[in-house]
Amino acid sequence: MKTRGIAPALGLAVLAAFALSACEQSGLAHRSLAPIPSETVALMEQAGTTKEAPMLIRAYKKEAELEIWKMRSDGRYVHLKTFPMCRWSGQLGPKRRQGDRQVPEGFYAIGPAQMNPNSSYYLSFNVGYPNALDRALGHTGGDIMVHGACSSAGCFSMTDKQIAEIYAIARSSLAGGQRAIQMQSFPFKMTAENLAKHRLDPNFDFWKQLKEGSDHFEVTLQEPQVAFCNRRYVFNAAGAANLDPDAACPPLKQDPEIAQAVAQKSAQDDAKIAQLAQSGVKPVRIVYQDGGQHPAFASRVPEVSRPETIVPPTEIALDEKPNRGAGSAAAKVAAKVAAKLAAKSPVVTLAAAKAAAESRQTRVVALAPMRSDHRDLSALAASDTSPTNSVKKLARSNKEAGDIPTPPASIGVRKSAAAHSTKSF
Repeated sequence: MKTRGIAPALGLAVLAAFALSACEQSGLAHRSLAPIPSETVALMEQAGTTKEAPMLIRAYKKEAELEIWKMRSDGRYVHLKTFPMCRWSGQLGPKRRQGDRQVPEGFYAIGPAQMNPNSSYYLSFNVGYPNALDRALGHTGGDIMVHGACSSAGCFSMTDKQIAEIYAIARSSLAGGQRAIQMQSFPFKMTAENLAKHRLDPNFDFWKQLKEGSDHFEVTLQEPQVAFCNRRYVFNAAGAANLDPDAACPPLKQDPEIAQAVAQKSAQDDAKIAQLAQSGVKPVRIVYQDGGQHPAFASRVPEVSRPETIVPPTEIALDEKPNRGAGSAAAKVAAKVAAKLAAKSPVVTLAAAKAAAESRQTRVVALAPMRSDHRDLSALAASDTSPTNSVKKLARSNKEAGDIPTPPASIGVRKSAAAHSTKSF
């Protein structure tokens, strides 16, 4: 985003809308209008940015981290803060259908109308799934949120304290005139090491598209302009705003300097991926029972949704050179893995079955819990002593009604708490 897109008049209108919505739900006003913590404001000053400056969000499922970036006066973004994610659900890979519990992967836009101060999950905002590409690919579902309560059925779930801070930062940026906050959602950090490990995953080609967008951001430290054609992402292409996601891509023009820098980074990473593969890094398929959480919350697993599924994922190592006749044996091994996981968590059945089918062309060579490569954010989690107040209230009310389902993780935008749906997303 360029600074000339910031409109002060829009900011005043957004601020008024926040105040009005809070007045309509006076019991929740203290949540949606809470100030940004003074420590975070101090971080902004140190980084050369302000509360009103545009922000950008980057989320990583495998690492269970959500990053906040803020724009400096030169139009470039600087990393402000990383929040450990309390809960995400599903598997690595994009969301494809309603009810699959998948957390979306892609590039999304969050406007003022998507902010929900009246959420049953403390506070929330809609990430903007499905985008135009999702719809062109036939992906269904919606109302995917970043919210509190540590409960996920397809959402990015934080603690109540975390979402209060993230919401305040977003509210201030939108009130400062930012028209939409870009959210970049990835399966994992787009490093050569991660891509080398996942090079045989059926989502790899899609993930390479996401990496291209990530490279544009990391090379320029500016928000990449996102468009779609030929059912794929296009980044920083001149005049691409009106492209049809279903139509073939026309000749696209990019800034030569940026295009060269992105191509250079991509070539370096591809060379490193090849080097890692040659050095013996095995391709893997990771299967979760139902998503995960940052290890900083390991001591508080009983407080989150579906705690029985918070276990280390199964990492299936695959052989790129299958032997004739090895396919059926590999399929049997993968099928056993699927059966064991499905017995513990029916949610994993489809993902594990898919892994079994794909293994007909590979050979399973190892089964082991994946070692965590998360950064230590334990101090942040330890300082957050009450992550699930809102979900506890929901669980209590369900119990009194004689039903104890997993609370819905997604909340409709611009609805009161009483009007939220209970469907799966």
